[in-house]
Amino acid sequence: MNIEVFSLCDAATNDTGKLNILGAFDTLWIKQVPGVHPQCAVVLRIRFNNQERGEHRITVNFVDIDGKHIIPSTTGVIHVNFPDQQRTGSANLILNIHGLKVERIGEYSIDLAVDGINCASLPLFVLPRQ
Repeated sequence: MNIEVFSLCDAATNDTGKLNILGAFDTLWIKQVPGVHPQCAVVLRIRFNNQERGEHRITVNFVDIDGKHIIPSTTGVIHVNFPDQQRTGSANLILNIHGLKVERIGEYSIDLAVDGINCASLPLFVLPRQ
């Protein structure tokens, strides 16, 4: 398994296997806390080899510096299948987030686990706008 894309962005779409990403970012500039970011998305593209065909459980946790969830943990199952003549196949996932509320200035983390194994982490920095 290889994580090809794992990003926080303004928006994303998946159209017949094509992952379209708009406005990848890692910093939110806010005027006051608590603050709300109206719309964003966590996007993911994972490549699997022949031996990894089948079902895989994906978990995304969005937490603050103390490990407190700022949105509920999101878990889903993907079914990986691709033609026998291909050595690998990919799966795209998009988690749309509406009204992301941040309680304080600081660093947040978006953590990814596949089949219960932590695979990647993204920082989100929330900073005061001057």
